[in-house]
Amino acid sequence: MPNPPDTPHTVLEMHQVETRFGSHVVHDGVELEVRRSEIFAVIGGSGSGKSTLLREMILLQIPNAGRIKVLGVDLAHITDDAALALRQRFGVLFQQGGLFGALTVLENIGLPLREHRHLSDPEVDALAAKKLAEVGLDAAVASQYPSELSGGMLKRAALARALVLEPELLFLDEPTAGLDPQSAAGIDALVLKLRQQSGLSIVMITHDLDLLWQVTDRVAVLADGKVQAIGSMEELSKMDNPAIQPFFDGPRARAAEVQATAQPKEPSSKPK
Repeated sequence: MPNPPDTPHTVLEMHQVETRFGSHVVHDGVELEVRRSEIFAVIGGSGSGKSTLLREMILLQIPNAGRIKVLGVDLAHITDDAALALRQRFGVLFQQGGLFGALTVLENIGLPLREHRHLSDPEVDALAAKKLAEVGLDAAVASQYPSELSGGMLKRAALARALVLEPELLFLDEPTAGLDPQSAAGIDALVLKLRQQSGLSIVMITHDLDLLWQVTDRVAVLADGKVQAIGSMEELSKMDNPAIQPFFDGPRARAAEVQATAQPKEPSSKPK
């Protein structure tokens, strides 16, 4: 099938992506596009290939077939130099945070700056401290080590590191996993704030129903190796597809929907 034309409003494209591990087919023609300045989520059951899809988006894994473009760059046969340049244009929040235990929070946040920017130590520390404040952490946290932080603080510190290079695109892997409801709600609000302030494009893998209802613009449902549907949570909730309905059945799912519809999301920030 012919490739669709690129548009300036598309930050990520996956066309006919196939992934296999031996004889096991994980993805069988995945199709999706992420628009600039939107919050886009991928959901699916255990073993549906969500994490593998994310790894392919961030250049950690190569699919067996298909086409992936990130920020206009085709990942097929990308050179090492081009991959390095592309990685500096997006940030990643890994599920476990991925902070280095031997470094302080401030040193962790400043690490990408030391690797990729020609800045003095005071300049790095100042920018890292600014990001620390932007994610809602007190300045006193800067001198602490990851092992001293609560789960919510750890997520915020890791998010500050993901944002320190001022990325155009942010990937979040289960950003609220393991958090208590209050901490998870804080992450929800922070994600919305980031998009509203800068028009940041955000792609997330999550199973958090509150997060899905409260912050996402569109959601892709992954099942049986394919994207079964893409739409808002409200649109998906009205579909009869058996791969989609489990995310809307049960008291917890209904409670998340009721809360979200009672408190409408803020409108999307559009690029100027």
